[in-house]
Amino acid sequence: MDTEPGPAVVLITGVMASGKSTVADLLAGRLPRAAHVRGDVFRRMLVSGGEDLLPEETAEARAQLELRHRLSALVADEYAHHGWTAVVQDIVLGEDLSRYVATVRTRPLYVVVLAPSAAVVRIRETERPKTGYGPWTVDALDRALREETPRIGLWLDTSEQTPEQTVSVILGNLAAARVETG
Repeated sequence: MDTEPGPAVVLITGVMASGKSTVADLLAGRLPRAAHVRGDVFRRMLVSGGEDLLPEETAEARAQLELRHRLSALVADEYAHHGWTAVVQDIVLGEDLSRYVATVRTRPLYVVVLAPSAAVVRIRETERPKTGYGPWTVDALDRALREETPRIGLWLDTSEQTPEQTVSVILGNLAAARVETG
């Protein structure tokens, strides 16, 4: 039987094409009462004036990313407050991960970092219908993940796993994903 986190927040993060959307959706579907909070929805809500975070970061793009993270954390907290497991999926790398953990009020909070190899991410990026990298490179984001992101929660090399296998590993290792403090 699957481990069930109950009212909680589960953050699924990783680089683009690491499997975040698929894994978060499958994970939410395996839980008895869960919501899938897609961080990118908050970026897409901007009708005008939106700035994507680029390698040459601007203050406005940084402010919009931080707003997006605060909004997804608030929504996740509300779902958890009302008895749901909120499975949040977004790109939260570098020191943004520590800030995100500090922003979420709900405990238990679980953090899962999907970290397939850069070679696997390149293949997945070419096989999916959408493209996300634009001015970014797989290697640059992979470096940010592996060298700049604090080792918070459960890190999984999903290079050789199906999304279903990844979800089973997550459910079997929730204790390792649990984050106690912000």
